[in-house]
Amino acid sequence: MTGMIDCPSPNFDDRALPVTMLVLHYTGMQDAASAIDWLVNPVSKVSSHYVVSEDGQVLRLVDEEKRAWHAGRSLWRGITDVNSASVGIEIVNPGHEWGYRPFPEEQMAALMPLVAGIVARHGIAPANVVGHSDVAPARKVDPGELFDWERLAKARLALARPRRGLADPLWTPGGFLLALDRFGYDVADGPAAVRAFQRRFRPETVDGIADGECRAILLSLLLDREQG
Repeated sequence: MTGMIDCPSPNFDDRALPVTMLVLHYTGMQDAASAIDWLVNPVSKVSSHYVVSEDGQVLRLVDEEKRAWHAGRSLWRGITDVNSASVGIEIVNPGHEWGYRPFPEEQMAALMPLVAGIVARHGIAPANVVGHSDVAPARKVDPGELFDWERLAKARLALARPRRGLADPLWTPGGFLLALDRFGYDVADGPAAVRAFQRRFRPETVDGIADGECRAILLSLLLDREQG
């Protein structure tokens, strides 16, 4: 990774909340230049704090002290002004519309220290390092099922998928949604919330069906949260 490049966006305002979250996105556009042009265009009314290109170049668009406009209508663990409470990183990837593909090593290698620095500066808990699909499950699917969350988890920068073999709690579909709400998701659109959970914690099958494996994973996450 070469040095960080400042590429200021006019699309920001003042925060109303302290930073407690980090939200990861993919750009979902055909190329990096198009994505960056849009994020710095005053007409777009969108931005992020950082962009990480596929070759590992990092661009800074908005100062972390300011509220970038990246999350839109969203919710996480009771917070509805996610933009005020978060730092946003756009990771260059064409996304599901333009040819979704794995995130290259150079990109992930640049992302890791960027995330680590943000987490350290703001004291962000691993449970609050999330994807756009986590905070807006009915609208968004990024950064998607190919993103390497486990790499962040191994560095203690995000939650890991539980490995212990807890029994299936046999929740009903409604019971699973209640548990998902308790964990932090917006469950207004139930199937979308289940798919977002699967993209994050069971990415090999994203079908919106809360099966026994999903129930056991969520139970483990809830128990870990309650135990601190």
